[in-house]
Amino acid sequence: MTSRDNDVLATPLPRVLGGKTADAFRKGLGLETVGDLLRHYPRRYAERGEVTDLGALAEGEQVTVVAQVQSVTTRPMRQRRGSILEAVISDGRESMTLTFFNQKWRERELRPGRTGLFAGQVGRYRGALQLAHPEFSLFADGVEADELAVLDFAGKLIPIYGAARGVTSWQVNAAVDVVLPLIDGVVDPVPEEVRVARGLMPLGDALWGIHRPTTREVVDAAVARLRFEEAFVLQVLLAQRRAATRALSATRRVPESSSLVEAFDARLPFALTPGQLMVSEQIADDMAAEHPMHRLLQGDVGSGKTVVAVRAMLRVVDAGGQAALLAPTEVLAAQHHRSITALLGPLAERGLLGGSDVGTRVALLTGSQRTSERRSQLLDVVTGDAGIVVGTHALLQEHVDFHDLALVVVDEQHRFGVEQRAALAAKSREGTRPHVLVMTATPIPRTVAMTTFGDVDVSTLAEVPAGRSPVATHVIVAPEQPGHLARAWQRVREEVAQGHRVFVVCPRIGDTVDATGGEDPGEAGPEEEGRKAAGVLELAAQLQEGPLSDVRLGVLHGRMPAEEKEDTMRRFADPQAGDALDVLVATTVVEVGVDVPQATMMVIVDADRFGISQLHQLRGRVGRGTLPGLCLLITDAEAGSPARARLDAVASTTDGFVLSELDLDLRREGDVLGTSQSGHRRTLRLLEVARHQEVIVDAREAAQQVVDADPTLATLPGLAQAVDALVRQDQADYLEKD
Repeated sequence: MTSRDNDVLATPLPRVLGGKTADAFRKGLGLETVGDLLRHYPRRYAERGEVTDLGALAEGEQVTVVAQVQSVTTRPMRQRRGSILEAVISDGRESMTLTFFNQKWRERELRPGRTGLFAGQVGRYRGALQLAHPEFSLFADGVEADELAVLDFAGKLIPIYGAARGVTSWQVNAAVDVVLPLIDGVVDPVPEEVRVARGLMPLGDALWGIHRPTTREVVDAAVARLRFEEAFVLQVLLAQRRAATRALSATRRVPESSSLVEAFDARLPFALTPGQLMVSEQIADDMAAEHPMHRLLQGDVGSGKTVVAVRAMLRVVDAGGQAALLAPTEVLAAQHHRSITALLGPLAERGLLGGSDVGTRVALLTGSQRTSERRSQLLDVVTGDAGIVVGTHALLQEHVDFHDLALVVVDEQHRFGVEQRAALAAKSREGTRPHVLVMTATPIPRTVAMTTFGDVDVSTLAEVPAGRSPVATHVIVAPEQPGHLARAWQRVREEVAQGHRVFVVCPRIGDTVDATGGEDPGEAGPEEEGRKAAGVLELAAQLQEGPLSDVRLGVLHGRMPAEEKEDTMRRFADPQAGDALDVLVATTVVEVGVDVPQATMMVIVDADRFGISQLHQLRGRVGRGTLPGLCLLITDAEAGSPARARLDAVASTTDGFVLSELDLDLRREGDVLGTSQSGHRRTLRLLEVARHQEVIVDAREAAQQVVDADPTLATLPGLAQAVDALVRQDQADYLEKD
């Protein structure tokens, strides 16, 4: 917030806290302004009541004790890397242990003889009570606890803040004490009529209430107001973007005849589902408008999104324009080119011997093409002979010119940045924007769609076309079931003996090289830390020398040269090839788009290293033909761990929409929204899309009314400042869909 009205919130922390403290807050917590600090809400509150003596503690209680440090020891962990610091404290009658993981540096604070206040939840370890990672505030050396101070401390709701190395909860607490008195009269981003209609308190009262509550009721009221504000400001931004999209100009794409679409439908060996026909009509209606389509097409694995996208591209060609399909990797771009060309047959060979007169051509542009091949493809693109252009980031280069770019189809949009999508959109006719269709194979819960895709229209393919085979999924716990692991490799040989294809997926390329996108650090729990994941190169060698010595085995990963990747996929996908492969040991480069109908089995090694959606996408690579599929998830994760919960969830259902809801429940909010992986502050702090659907719907309706009445927010400077601040955040790249 930068206007003079809200200067206090924009005030740099060094001005009010001093340079040294402010520097620690910036480095440890990413807090730079008074507003940042006041939006660093308490994680929880300790209800003190009376100070509890150690002899009266009960397991599970949230307590505060006054005690003296007796001893401190540090020892290494047994099961993984790291250390455990244990401090014994005493109130003069009883004693208990404080436990800290990987915080050896606390030895400097918890010196024997120091007295302080220790707060946390009482746990039990090996029969003895303990506080794990307690919050504490130590008195100055040699000073005993002052009775009045202790009672004052114990009689309130004490906010516990997220801390970091070099910044404790108590330091945040003290800093908030400094800045809270400065916010009198702060401008409220929520318009008064919106706030009053919902019985919400003003911003200043809410900030006081969440940081310095006197009762639980005050906390609840403050949180309700601030949670609505988060939803409301985001929905205002999305409503403005919807309005901006409607204000843009686009060429109406209405074909005089649908000869190419009709010829394509006649070639399909299956009937389109009602869902595919309905979504196709939605897209056709969008492209008939004079403002650009901006639609998200989501569907479960195998729901037929590609066919819908092809029909949309052919409709554009029928109307005299061109369509571009942007894929995140060369493997996926090549796969799309093969699939589309195969679906079209003679319709993709216009002007060639045997080609259809009503057809078009399908060009492929990637960064590693030979110069002669690339030059030929570019010529087809610029002349318009290629009605469909498939490519990677190579499509974005300046010298790639289209004859008349009418439609951009983006596959797996989250892998592309704002600038990349905008660069392709800018290649349309001057003064207009192309229509945009974004595809995702990861089903999105409704609340997530409203918060992160709220500026686009969403179409959903929920049906699975007839003929798709079921995929059975089983979890194999290697240490507990060594016989099952041996049986897994035997089953691989049996599938190969029947002429089928098998994927083996690993999280890493090798000992020191991460697989691109192969490991999701945002989902790895403590039980996985410090354990080396399986690598493609090592496992392929072990299998070739051991249980799969009699099969034709290949490897595929993102660091291979493009030609080698293409050749490997060809050998794996074509059973008639003289150098065909039976088993492909790969990273998640095969996660999306790879279509091998003969693939009936997948073995995912160290499956606990992947998240639910990623496992579901990987599993979708098998059972794509008429043969049933099998997916085996190999893990070392113990029963009851978060990792096992993810695997058991995937094994329990093949419904991607059910899994998306489970994923939302199991994963951290920041992961679901795609923000915490950036390492920066979350856009949403109090709003949880899994739990607050009613708040999101209410905020969306209120936001639309506000933007309809004042699109530029000229009469609402506080709200305009809040929206601008949201846009400026590092996460804006994720929220953008333009």
